Amino acid sequence: MTASARHTTSYYAASSLPQPDYPVLAGEVVADVCVVGGGFSGLNTALELAERGFSVALLEARKIAWGASGRNGGQLIRGVGHGLDQFANVVGTEGVRQMKLMGLEAVEIVRQRVERFQIDCDLAWGYCDLANKPRDLQGLAADAEELHGLGYRHELRLLQAGEMRSVIGSDRYVGGMIDMGSGHLHPLNLALGEAAAAQQLGVRLFEQSEALRIDYGPEVKVHTAQGSVRAKTLVLGCNAYLNGLNPHLSGKVLPAGSYIIATQPLSPTQAAELLPQNMAVCDQRVTVDYFRLSADRRLLFGGACHYSGRDPQDIGAYMRPKMLKVFPQLAEAKIDYQWGGMIGIGANRLPQIGRLADQPNVYFAQAYAGHGLNATHLAGKLLAEAISGQHSGRFDLFAQVPHITFPGGKHLRSPLLALGMLWHRLKELL
Repeated sequence: MTASARHTTSYYAASSLPQPDYPVLAGEVVADVCVVGGGFSGLNTALELAERGFSVALLEARKIAWGASGRNGGQLIRGVGHGLDQFANVVGTEGVRQMKLMGLEAVEIVRQRVERFQIDCDLAWGYCDLANKPRDLQGLAADAEELHGLGYRHELRLLQAGEMRSVIGSDRYVGGMIDMGSGHLHPLNLALGEAAAAQQLGVRLFEQSEALRIDYGPEVKVHTAQGSVRAKTLVLGCNAYLNGLNPHLSGKVLPAGSYIIATQPLSPTQAAELLPQNMAVCDQRVTVDYFRLSADRRLLFGGACHYSGRDPQDIGAYMRPKMLKVFPQLAEAKIDYQWGGMIGIGANRLPQIGRLADQPNVYFAQAYAGHGLNATHLAGKLLAEAISGQHSGRFDLFAQVPHITFPGGKHLRSPLLALGMLWHRLKELL
């Protein structure tokens, strides 16, 4: 097996549950629905459809959860999208409110998946937004007020600078907000558990089976190197790794690099000093830092989103100084793992969930902007609702939001977004 066909050398891959090898697609398979993409979007769509009685074939180009689903920060945080109020002119005020409620439901979907299928993924509850400056704290107070207005039933608590040591062993932050309805987990193990559950429900899973070409029509046919799937309905859930399979959709999502380092296991005393309540944490900057402890007390420190299309030559050397700005006490800690991968970002930072205008039997979900752990699970449920004819209107709220195509084709998209992010960083610094 080539290196690109295996999981990246991450902490998650090294500490994962057994990784079964699902078969390579050979010959022709017929199903009600063909799902392309073996990450959280595809797995959860397949699960939801199988529970509704559909026959499903899922194609994964490499290994299940090979992309962002198996590499991400493992932070399970409420909410979906960024600045949802901007979409009121499209979906209305009540539509925005429903989207916000779905952002809370998304975390509950993950909670229920883990409980129902008894998935061993180190799920721990507790999260804290970190305020870098007083204005951030004002924003968190507004968030808390809005969440209470939505009927959020989990504990929320605003912290001032003098209280931050109860959450984090750093003097870098002026305050924060604790949210006990969000948390963190081992994402690769969650995906592997969901794949096993999908298979138990009758989903046919195929690995090392890259979709190379699609014949569209009332019945779609998806071709791989050694076989094909014929289906009435197609779901594309490839996100940043869609590449050229559907140029219309790939033009609306920008792949951007994100990176994580994992320290050596820390002593119980060290771990308790860094994150006394074992919470996941995330700051409020444009170039966000996010970090948490693993089940074996490593610090997993991530961030540094790259829009250039080029990975750092040495991820550890690039990320370590960022970690030491927060935790200088880790100067002697060894970095055991370093890895990166692509996340998908859309221009308006709202997950793109919909179907093709000219091919109404082709559905898609992508562009989670780095907050996909819960949003992918919501997307799977909304896609299954739409495909099964469950006309709740929830899918349509997302589907009616327009998404622009990044100008300049794939070669200019990254430089243009890098320039835009630089502008936002300059505004932040000023």
